[in-house]
Amino acid sequence: MTGAARRAAVLGHPIAHSLSPVLHRAAYRALGLDGWAYDAVDVTEEQLPAFVGDLDAGWAGLSLTMPLKQTVLPLLDHVEPLAAVVGAVNTVLVQAGGSGRPVLTGANTDVHGIVAALSEGLAAAREPGAGASGSAPQGANATDAVDTVSGPRTAVRTAVVLGAGATAASALAALAELGCTTPVVLARSLGRTGALARAAHRMGVEPAFRTLDGAPAALAGADLLVSTLPPHAADDLAATLAGGAAPLPGAVLLDVAYDPRPTALHAAWLAAGGVAVPGERMLLHQAAEQVRLMTGRPGPLAAMDAALGSALGAAPGSPGAAADRAATA
Repeated sequence: MTGAARRAAVLGHPIAHSLSPVLHRAAYRALGLDGWAYDAVDVTEEQLPAFVGDLDAGWAGLSLTMPLKQTVLPLLDHVEPLAAVVGAVNTVLVQAGGSGRPVLTGANTDVHGIVAALSEGLAAAREPGAGASGSAPQGANATDAVDTVSGPRTAVRTAVVLGAGATAASALAALAELGCTTPVVLARSLGRTGALARAAHRMGVEPAFRTLDGAPAALAGADLLVSTLPPHAADDLAATLAGGAAPLPGAVLLDVAYDPRPTALHAAWLAAGGVAVPGERMLLHQAAEQVRLMTGRPGPLAAMDAALGSALGAAPGSPGAAADRAATA
C-alpha cells in the first residue's frame, strides 16, 4: 500500500545521535506508507518558532527532544490534557485547519513510554527464571510485555526519580499511573525544582525533594528508580552503588540515557542485584505511540523493535535488550 506523501521529523539540539528516524522509518515500511518521510533536524530554541511557523499540510507531525519540550508550548493551538498537566510536549500533530493554516496539537507520549518500559522491568522482576544468564526474554516476548500497561500490574509502593526536568515530570505521571504518588525526587540543585513541583501539584503527586547526596538512603527502600539525567550525570551514583549502597533485591531501574550502552548506572544496578531496563525501551514505546497518533494506525512494535536492535548492534531475541536481571546463585 502506498500512502499519500507526508513528512515528519524529530527536532532537537543536538540531534544527530537520535534513533527516532530508525524507529519511525521502520514503522512506515511495516505499515506500507511508502510516501512518508521522517528526518532528524537540528533546531535550537531560538529557531523553533520560525520552523513551526513554516509547517504546512504536507507535515504529519513532529517529535521533540530537549530543550524543545517546553519551548514549544506557546506555539501550539491546542495541548492535550496529559501534556498540559505534565507541562511538556514531545509530540506535535499537524492537522488540516479551516483557514488554510494547519492546526498544531501538542501531546506527550513520554509517559506512555516510561510506563511501558517499567512494565517490562516489573514483569522481569516477577519472573526470577526468565531468560538466559539471568536476563529477561525479549523480541516478541519483550514487546508483548507492554500489554501490562492496560492490564493488571503489581502496584509500585516506593520510587525514586533522578533529575528535575521535563522528562522527570513525565516520570512522575508514569509512576502515578503505576500507583506511586509519593516518590522521592533527587535533584542536582533544589533551586531548579520549581517547575517540577508545580507539575507534580497539577497531577496530584506529592514528591519529596532531596539532593543527590541523599541517594543511598532513598534507594535502600525503593521498588523503582527512574533516572532522567543526561549521559554520565549519574556516574557518581553508579560508583556509590558499586561501593555497597545496594537497592532492594529485584528493584527496577529505568535509565532513560542509552549512551554509552550500558550506562554505568545500568551496570552497577545489575551488579547490586536489581533489574535494569535500558533507555531505548522507553524510546521504542513512546515512538510507537507517536506513530499511532501521526498515522492513525497502531505502531508496529515488532518491526520497530527489530530495527532498533539492528541499529544498536543487538539482534532482537538476544539477552539484555529488553530488561536485564542480575544473575542469582
